Amino acid sequence: MPKQTDSTDDAPDEGEGAETETDEEIPIADGTADGDALITCPYCGETVDIALDAGSGARQQYVEDCEVCCKPWLVTVHYGHDGHAEVQVSPLNE
Repeated sequence: MPKQTDSTDDAPDEGEGAETETDEEIPIADGTADGDALITCPYCGETVDIALDAGSGARQQYVEDCEVCCKPWLVTVHYGHDGHAEVQVSPLNE
């Protein structure tokens, strides 16, 4: 007879559980979370469409380069409970 495995082996640890709670705040499963945003580059003034990743949490901050002038931005994203993303870009302090 095959040996049964302990069901606790499949349970997430505390770090993973906290991450899941954050993900649940954003309605990504039903496709209502914003997946992109139009922003204006703070350097060259061009309008650029950037991809967003709601699965990375309700509050995000990362560096991304402008696809037009290649200068780096600091991107800040805040998702609301309705899945709407508020996105800000600012010049990266070099």
